[in-house]
Amino acid sequence: MAATIQADDIQQAPTRLQSLDALRGFDMVWIMGLEPVVKEIAKATHWPAFEWAAIQLDHPAWNGFHFYDLIFPLFLFMAGVSTPFSAGRALERGTPRNKLLWRVVKRGIILVLFGIIYNNGLNIKPIADIRFGSVLGRIGLAYMFAAIIYLYAAERWQIFWFWFFIIAYWLILKFLSAPGFPAGDLTMPGNFASYVDRCLLPGKLYLGIHDPEGIFSTIPAISTGLLGVLTGITLKKTGLSQMKKVTRMAVVGVLFLILAWIWNLDFPVNKNLWTSSFVLNVGGISLLLMALFYYIIDVLGYVKWAFFFKVIGMNSILIYMSNHFIDWDHTNSAFFNWLFQLIGNPFNLVIAAVTYLGIKWLFLYVLYKYKIFLRV
Repeated sequence: MAATIQADDIQQAPTRLQSLDALRGFDMVWIMGLEPVVKEIAKATHWPAFEWAAIQLDHPAWNGFHFYDLIFPLFLFMAGVSTPFSAGRALERGTPRNKLLWRVVKRGIILVLFGIIYNNGLNIKPIADIRFGSVLGRIGLAYMFAAIIYLYAAERWQIFWFWFFIIAYWLILKFLSAPGFPAGDLTMPGNFASYVDRCLLPGKLYLGIHDPEGIFSTIPAISTGLLGVLTGITLKKTGLSQMKKVTRMAVVGVLFLILAWIWNLDFPVNKNLWTSSFVLNVGGISLLLMALFYYIIDVLGYVKWAFFFKVIGMNSILIYMSNHFIDWDHTNSAFFNWLFQLIGNPFNLVIAAVTYLGIKWLFLYVLYKYKIFLRV
C-alpha cells in the first residue's frame, strides 16, 4: 500500500517490505544488464564520471573495494532481512521449528544445486571439471546457517554469533597460513582459507589455486546473513517507530564503515577472502541502502518510482539463472539489429546494451503481471 505514514507513528508489523523488493531489484539490475550500459557509455563518450563508474563495475584484483563488490553480499544481506518476515511469521502461526528447519535446509541445498548448474550447465562432466563453489551456493549455505541460528537462538545470541564468526575468521587467517608461507600470509597462494579449499573442495577452483566462493570463506559470510536477520528483526518490531528504525540502521551502518576501514589496516578489505573488514564494509553500505529505501518507500510512501526495480526483485533468481537457458544476445539482435545498424558506431553498442536490459525487464514484467515467480 502506498499510503504515507507519519514518521513518529508506531507501526504494525508489515507482512512484506516493499522497500526490500525494490532494493533487491536495484541490486540485481546491475548484473542483469545495467553494468554494460554504463561501460558502453564510458567507451563511447570518455566522460570522466562514466569512466570512473566503469572502474567501479569491475572487481579489484585482490585487496580493495569497488561498488561491484557490493552486489553479491547485498543480496545475501537481503536474504537475511526477509527471514524474520517469512520464518518469523510461520513461527507466530505455530509452525514447529523442526518443520521450518527442514524448509531452510531444503532452500540452502536447492541454491547450492542452482549454483552448480549456473557454473556448469546441465552437462555430464568428470568431477575434476566441475566447479562446485558458486554465488548461489554461498548465498544458500550462508543463508541456511544464519536462518538456523535465527530459529534457535535469541537476538542477543545472534549478535554474539555475528561477531564470533568474523573475529574467529580473522584470528585463524592471522595466525595460520598455507604450508611454506609465514603465519598470517594473505596472498592468494599463501592464505589459509584458499589452502583449505584446495584440500577439501572437490572439482576445480575458479582461479586454479583459489575460489572466491570456497568453503572456508563461507564462515564470515554467515555473519553477512546474520546482519540481515538482525536488520529484519529491527524492521519487524512493532514497538519501534519507523524513524527510529531508519536512524538505527543509518547509525550502525556508519559505525560499521568506520570499523571496517580501521580493521582494514590489519586485515584488508578483500571480497575474494570475504575478510572480516569486508563484512563490516558491505554490511555498513547495505544498512545505509536499506535505511534509504525503507525511508523513501515504506515511511514516506513513495512507491511508484521503484516499480522498475520491484519487477526485477520479485524474480531475481529466475533472471539470474536465465542466462544459461535463454540466448538473450540472440533475442536482442533479432529484434533490434536494424536499429543498431541505423545508429552506427560507437553508440550502437550503447543502444544494444539498453535494449538488452529492456528485453529482460519486459520478460520479467510479463511474469510479474501474471504472478509467475520462482520461489526457492
